[in-house]
Amino acid sequence: MIDLQPFWITFKLAVTTSVILFLLAVPLAYWIAYSKFKYKAVVEAIVSLPLILPPSVLGFYLLIALSPENALGMFFEKHFDIRLVFTFGGLVIASVLYSLPFMVNPILSGLKNLSPSLQEASFTLGKSKFTTLTKIVLPNIRASLLTAIIMTFAHTVGEFGVVLMVGGSIPNKTKVVSIAIYDEVESMNYHNANIYALILFVFAFLILLTVYLINNNSKTRLY
Repeated sequence: MIDLQPFWITFKLAVTTSVILFLLAVPLAYWIAYSKFKYKAVVEAIVSLPLILPPSVLGFYLLIALSPENALGMFFEKHFDIRLVFTFGGLVIASVLYSLPFMVNPILSGLKNLSPSLQEASFTLGKSKFTTLTKIVLPNIRASLLTAIIMTFAHTVGEFGVVLMVGGSIPNKTKVVSIAIYDEVESMNYHNANIYALILFVFAFLILLTVYLINNNSKTRLY
């Protein structure tokens, strides 16, 4: 009998990460899309860095930064009595940083493909930037927003290296499904590992199918 607790922790982590990233990614992607900042490419490179950076590298530096022996970790533990390493809070921070491009890039792509005339018409009618964003821009990139949310959720579910480095494998606290698979394989319990892996395999397929269906439906409406 497999332990279902890793599924709950994984789901909670994926939902929390997706919500936080959505709130951060929308203004960030909007700024990148329309800002005239000279060194904007540097910001874009930093956002996309987790796409090519080995998870162990990012996990290692996060482990160092969040540990109570260093400034950031010491600050949270001293002033808020919060320990970030090997806790669920640490997992959230690591997942937010590691999944950042999976939320930002689809939204950014949607914004760049959006006709400028929509915003210009809104501004001509005297609407503020915030009203234009919430009433005009976001509704017209729904497919991109859904893709971003789904991909971020799925990517968080499949994380391994970063969560292992920052959260470890603490039952009922930081042990997500990917770590559970690793632990079962280490224990030579291939039956349970196969069940965990098969569930993630099916989930990944359904996520990709959903994304492609959304994108195809969106293209169909355009024509």
